[in-house]
Amino acid sequence: MATPFRVGLIGCGRISDIYLENLARFPGIEVVACSSLDAAESRDKAAKHGIAVSCTPDQLLARDDIEAVLNLTVPAAHADISLAAIDAGKHVYSEKPLAASLADATQVMAHAAERGLTVANAPDTFLGGRWQTARKLIDSGAIGAPTGVAAFVGTHGVERHHPNPDFYYQQGGGPLLDLGPYYLSAMVFLLGPIAQVAGMTKRTFDRRQIENGPRDGEWMPVEVDTHVNTLMAFESGVLGSMMISFDVWDSETPRLEIYGEDGSLCVPDPDPVHGANVFEGEVWYRTRDTARWTHQPRPSGRASWQIAPNSHGFNYNARGLGLLEMADAIRTKRSPRANAALAYHTLEAMLGVFKSQRLGEFVSVNSRCERPALLPEDFATHNAFTV
Repeated sequence: MATPFRVGLIGCGRISDIYLENLARFPGIEVVACSSLDAAESRDKAAKHGIAVSCTPDQLLARDDIEAVLNLTVPAAHADISLAAIDAGKHVYSEKPLAASLADATQVMAHAAERGLTVANAPDTFLGGRWQTARKLIDSGAIGAPTGVAAFVGTHGVERHHPNPDFYYQQGGGPLLDLGPYYLSAMVFLLGPIAQVAGMTKRTFDRRQIENGPRDGEWMPVEVDTHVNTLMAFESGVLGSMMISFDVWDSETPRLEIYGEDGSLCVPDPDPVHGANVFEGEVWYRTRDTARWTHQPRPSGRASWQIAPNSHGFNYNARGLGLLEMADAIRTKRSPRANAALAYHTLEAMLGVFKSQRLGEFVSVNSRCERPALLPEDFATHNAFTV
């Protein structure tokens, strides 16, 4: 097995638990230190997950035994922490978005390129089993040439389950920047880059009430729009639409559907609160020859065939898979699939939606990225750290 890929964690909030649990599954990844601005939080996280060192962010960045930084800070701090990590000679894997502005995102990418370092970015859900299966289905021609895509996610925010949800409603937050990356990254993975966007957005509530934890009943201000409708034109000619909202009490529509010349594909969301923020689940499709939804690609396309398992593995909440894939890419000297160019492209598309709302016109997405390649079906057992 290759030398372990040693990681330092900055940002020890709630999301870090699932990362650390999953990274413990990957024997080639070693989290050697964790840090945050709250020393007690860092100590508790280290104790909970058996991490040897708890320290300040500056102390973590000064360590010579750390190859990459896992940046799980709040969105407004992503760029500053990533830039500091790059200055310290570390690769970076960051939560989404890449940055709160295109200028900051450009600086992160340029600085990494100057230093010969790799930046990869969440979401990595498109590396999960069901999204890989959906891509295989499209590439096999099961629904013919894609013509359209539609995505829906409606929830009433995060204040019912997150004890400190304020940052979701501050600049850099909101449903589009929070949930949009999952859907847009999946769309680019399935259909290629986006050429144009248009959008309409609104802020339904000027304040919202926290409904859990020690701050239960406390009101917080809302600085961002919380209901967003988006239109997209892809380079390939596919047309898309997406509704994403923190203002919906309930919905039967959370799903992503792709329409083709010969059929339709559906990726239903098993959890409407999290939308595309899951790796696992079924993939459905039907063609002009079938009368009902079927599961997975089959030679006859008939509804009577049994459900087949997804072929790629990672059919669980595999958050952190993108960090493993980045580490494998660094070891094998290639670009990671969840790379900074993809993250920048989806960020430009999302910020273009808000620009479209202000200008009342379509907005071009000027950046381009490669359509990420499928994972090898045996990636879980055959990567740079297992062979």
